[in-house]
Amino acid sequence: MIELEARAVSRSRFTLSEGAFRKILCLAGVSVLVLLVAIFLSLLFASVPSIRALGASFLTGRTWDPVGLTFGALPFLIGTLATSFLALAISVVFSLPIAIFLGYYYREGKASAFVKTVIELLAGIPSVIYGFWGLFFLVPLVRSLEGAVGAAPYGVGILASSLILAIMIIPYAASLGREVISLVPNDLTEAALSLGATRFEVIRKVILPYARSGIFAGILLSLGRALGETMAVTMLIGNSNFLPQSIFSPANTMASVIANEFTEATGAVYLASLIQLALLLFVVTTVINIIGKLIIVKTSVT
Repeated sequence: MIELEARAVSRSRFTLSEGAFRKILCLAGVSVLVLLVAIFLSLLFASVPSIRALGASFLTGRTWDPVGLTFGALPFLIGTLATSFLALAISVVFSLPIAIFLGYYYREGKASAFVKTVIELLAGIPSVIYGFWGLFFLVPLVRSLEGAVGAAPYGVGILASSLILAIMIIPYAASLGREVISLVPNDLTEAALSLGATRFEVIRKVILPYARSGIFAGILLSLGRALGETMAVTMLIGNSNFLPQSIFSPANTMASVIANEFTEATGAVYLASLIQLALLLFVVTTVINIIGKLIIVKTSVT
């Protein structure tokens, strides 16, 4: 009888703790949503002077002139998207082979541990160090390339900033891709090998289709990192407020403009325009993430 009562008491305590833990989890989830909405609303309310003064011309305008109170975000929007997607295209060429190398060929061993350590080290390096390294190493290389193809030898520009961004986001896509590829069941790969498939065929027909949703999730994570990068891009993109004509042209991103001009902003419309740039960056990042999530769901179902 005493033992039954003790079990009942312990069961009630467990039920109480489980209910409290469930409430804590629910509160944590709701708080994230509240934080997201609060960020959006705070940026929106602070952008009201710019929205009223400029209207739709803020999105379509090509001129950014604080003296004349003319603010057009189109050059910065194009600069942000160009550098981010070019960096993403460059990084996939390296991150996917690294993920396959670590997740399939060498899951364990000294080589795998060494490459993992290097990737983690790359992910932890501050962006300002990447920026300085890019100034002293990448810019001269890009300037030589521009001279070889007949472009103006600026050195800094979309290409230089995209290259440094690609190096910075490789660890994110490679790490997540490695984790997903390592979760592919050995039975599938061994069955394919036993049927006479080569390793390349196993990768192309078994591993990549099985892990494609996770690999794309890693690419999406790295794209979000590229869209919001500020310091390294500011140091290498050239800080030009004009619409870029090619990947060799100096340009500006929304994040770099905010970093360069926020402390010098005078006047309600000027300050609100910079905040509206932050709002635009927030919306662009959100839309790209939503589209990416839909693609992930579609690829995981099919």
